[in-house]
Amino acid sequence: MFPALETDLKQETLPDPYEDFMHHHLQYYGYFKDSLMLSSPLLRSRQLLYDDLDEVNPRLREPRELFSIFSSRGPLQAPRWPIECEVIKENISHIEWVPPQPEYFYQPTGDEKVPEIVGEEQGTAVYQLDSVPTEGAYFTSSRIGGKRGIIKELAVTLQGPEDNTLLFESRFESGNLQKAVRVGIYEYELTLRTDLYTDKHTQWFYFRVQNTRKDVTYRFTIVNLLKPKSLYAVGMKPLMYSQLDAITYNIGWRREGQEIKYYKNTTDDGQQPLYCLTWTVQFPHDQDTCFFAHFYPYTYTDLQCYLLSIANNPIQSQFCKLRALCRSLAGNTVYLLTITNPSRTPQEAAAKKAVVLSARVHPGESNGSWIMKGFLDFILSNSPDAQLLRDIFVFKVIPMLNPDGVIVGNYRCSLAGRDLNRHYKTVLKDSFPCIWYAKNMIKRLLEEREVLLYCDFHGHSRKNNIFLYGCNSNSRKHWLHERVFPLMLSKNAPDKFSFDSCNFKVQKCKEGTGRVVMWRMGIINSYTMESTFGGSTLGSKRDTHFTVEDLKSLGYHVCDTILDFCDPDQTKYTQCLQELKELLQQEIHKKLNNLGQDMDLEGSWSDIPLSDIESSTSGSDSSLSDGLPAHLLNLADELNQKAMLKKPKKKRLQTRKQRNEQYQKNYLMRELKLTENNTPGRARFPPTLQKQPTFLKNPENSSSSIMRNEKPRLNETQLSGRDKGTSLDPPLTSLVLPKNKDITQSKKPGFTASCSPKRSTNSSLGPAPDVKPNWPKTRYPATRKDRTPMVAYPSLHIYTYP
Repeated sequence: MFPALETDLKQETLPDPYEDFMHHHLQYYGYFKDSLMLSSPLLRSRQLLYDDLDEVNPRLREPRELFSIFSSRGPLQAPRWPIECEVIKENISHIEWVPPQPEYFYQPTGDEKVPEIVGEEQGTAVYQLDSVPTEGAYFTSSRIGGKRGIIKELAVTLQGPEDNTLLFESRFESGNLQKAVRVGIYEYELTLRTDLYTDKHTQWFYFRVQNTRKDVTYRFTIVNLLKPKSLYAVGMKPLMYSQLDAITYNIGWRREGQEIKYYKNTTDDGQQPLYCLTWTVQFPHDQDTCFFAHFYPYTYTDLQCYLLSIANNPIQSQFCKLRALCRSLAGNTVYLLTITNPSRTPQEAAAKKAVVLSARVHPGESNGSWIMKGFLDFILSNSPDAQLLRDIFVFKVIPMLNPDGVIVGNYRCSLAGRDLNRHYKTVLKDSFPCIWYAKNMIKRLLEEREVLLYCDFHGHSRKNNIFLYGCNSNSRKHWLHERVFPLMLSKNAPDKFSFDSCNFKVQKCKEGTGRVVMWRMGIINSYTMESTFGGSTLGSKRDTHFTVEDLKSLGYHVCDTILDFCDPDQTKYTQCLQELKELLQQEIHKKLNNLGQDMDLEGSWSDIPLSDIESSTSGSDSSLSDGLPAHLLNLADELNQKAMLKKPKKKRLQTRKQRNEQYQKNYLMRELKLTENNTPGRARFPPTLQKQPTFLKNPENSSSSIMRNEKPRLNETQLSGRDKGTSLDPPLTSLVLPKNKDITQSKKPGFTASCSPKRSTNSSLGPAPDVKPNWPKTRYPATRKDRTPMVAYPSLHIYTYP
């Protein structure tokens, strides 16, 4: 897959070096004609193309892209690893498969065994990684293939065909297993590797076992987990993949495991407390190769293969442009996709608003990649809804923000040894390039157009379902508007998305996260989407694990909800806003009852700060910022000092009124000084002295004729631009879309008010939701040919609150 790893490269050379030299020498003096020059393979320009007959009729090649991403014939870019990491040469890949039956949670019986941790004192180490960089070390360099030299065989050597010792391996892309100790015939204690250059963050695991035995119960116990709470304690099962089943029966990843127990490790080493996960399993075949994982893996190579298919698709490549946002710390490409239909006029292009989506800032949260894949599958399809979204929006998509962490199998950090989702305010471009360039890309985008939505896809290890974290708007004008999108999404995916689990409180420890930084940059609808590692407790999917198809369908629901959110008929928006007010009133009453207070909320309930009502996100799957690594502290201080030493620019006066006031003030001060210096008597000085304080205290009372004429003009402009009958409650977000007489309406129960037609869908073009939304859906026509062409694009307007 990666020919760059091959050492023997075939190159075309002339048979005689002397002839090669003479050829160029004589060409310099003009002894060769054009036909001879073009016929020589060495003299051909790479900028010229020739026809099939190799005739001398060249034409210029198409201009190159800004960045070299993929070649239609070339190989994928091989991942770059830190030079300390050993990497096996095998290519690990898995098939994508959806179980035909729901995979239910494990139901604890209370009789699960709690194995005692014995370690190497009473067991035998059968697998152990050497020289893994931890806390105190830091990243220096990388190379394709990782560590130089011969790859060691870390697994034990089998003594014969009767030896039933399992052979472990994790030195592949996204793999994570530090050590395996055999403490019984079929029992193993496993130690996970911490994130590189740290001493914490053990959650993600992904490893391979070989030399299996059928119909034998094996027990695996992970001994160094750090979180006191886990979904494994409430029924979540690990994932297993059998290579023989995949080849023979086309069966992929599936939930397996019995006697699952999550408990505290009683071994006291004087450090932070550790927790254990134990489970039993039976392998389906003898001599099989199996894999275990915390969640469905999605590697950097998987992403590159997917993007290569888009780049080679002649239709999708017309409206999906692939660029390199930057290079990561190890030199891996961070990809940026720009998705929008070509515009007919510059005015049409400028009128489009933007939607920004990103995933995998935390490398161990692979569920974010599956939601992103579902979104891309739908937005790049020929569905009428997808075409409509591409017509009215510009989508900026960063599918993998932390490729280095994904490649090495980290759970939360980059190769800087820090959580990138706590450093969006960083000034260290070279140490945190991925988020520095992402933030500045969005900053430039905000200068060009309004960003309607920002959403960062994550995973959650302690809560079931899917939910959003947002930010409260401090403006009474837009009160509760940031909660409309999550409520709409819960109605579109009622068996997966839980609005009750959403939270909108901004904590001080989350100021460096993507959603808070983007919100402070001016994006009102700024969210973190948390999808569980487990499954659903809602509706028809209650007590079942999520599959990759469930997560991909949520990507479709995000697209569907964007259209509902911007529907020109604002019935749904208004009803959601009213429902939010009623829910908030109920929450306030509940809080007051718990405090033993009684209060009339008819007139003053909307003035209560939402931060006082809402609980914190302490249950979120997050970590506090560890600050900068020691070797970066001085660099950060130097950059901050340079920023402080910069001379602040003089504030520019923006309005005519301000300029006039400043002019009048300066004029009076000059008159005052002239009066003091030139007038021998004091007859005219007191009146001047009496006017000065009046002007300074009441600048609006200036006698300037310009100011007297300007003030009523400003008032008229403000009054003419404001709708006197507009209240603060109705939504300010709407899209005026092209009208079509052939639009039909389909009604669904749930909403009492009718909705105007919106669009049509084809169930074969996108994943249909398992449970219908409990509001009436309106659809746009299924074909775009019947749509009336727009004569002038200004008929397409997007109104959003600032």
